[in-house]
Amino acid sequence: MNRDISILLAVAMMAVAPTAFGAGDVVRGKQLYESRCIACHSVDQSRVGPAHHGVFGRRAGRVADYDYSPALKASRLVWSDRTLDAWLANPERTIPGQKMGYQVTDAGDRADLIAYLRKVSPP
Repeated sequence: MNRDISILLAVAMMAVAPTAFGAGDVVRGKQLYESRCIACHSVDQSRVGPAHHGVFGRRAGRVADYDYSPALKASRLVWSDRTLDAWLANPERTIPGQKMGYQVTDAGDRADLIAYLRKVSPP
């Protein structure tokens, strides 16, 4: 019986993992970005928030033309699937003292946004 439960848990974890990282829908992510993020962000230019072009692999707080909070500037966070997922879920928990006041609570929406952000980041 315990073996059966272990197998079911392993299968369930495999089913969830692609949704969280790497299996997002780029097209839907772009739509979400344009409907939820565009008021403060742009891919190519900083606005109320920093530009997102090339965000993957970049250290947080490093877009030259954006005035980041001291907390974000001091962080050692590097943007990846995992760090972006945590950030979008709860920016304040990820980096206390930052200034982004928006959360994406739905894991599927975060995966789609992250897929789009990956697309706009050159390899």
